[in-house]
Amino acid sequence: MAFEIAVVSCIYAIGGILLGHFEEQTPKIRRLGKFFLTTALAVLISRQFGILWFWLFLAVLIAGGLMIHLWWLPKNGVNGWTGEPKEKYYELRGWQKSKNA
Repeated sequence: MAFEIAVVSCIYAIGGILLGHFEEQTPKIRRLGKFFLTTALAVLISRQFGILWFWLFLAVLIAGGLMIHLWWLPKNGVNGWTGEPKEKYYELRGWQKSKNA
């Protein structure tokens, strides 16, 4: 169980560092909930179905994220790495205009 938690935590840490700007207006409680839900699902899948299914679960999540950042965002006029133009990205997310801009 500790291995699965460590792997998911490392993915979240790296993702937060590299892609955290995509979640700047997401409430912190929602981000925490997403982390704990993903971790719990990963551990449950690993324990019930085995480590191969754990890796498959993570691969599907990563593939989904890549699809959003490399295909869907650019298709909608937003850079998948920088999230620019911010106005367009905020519109897609249903957020209000940036308070810092």
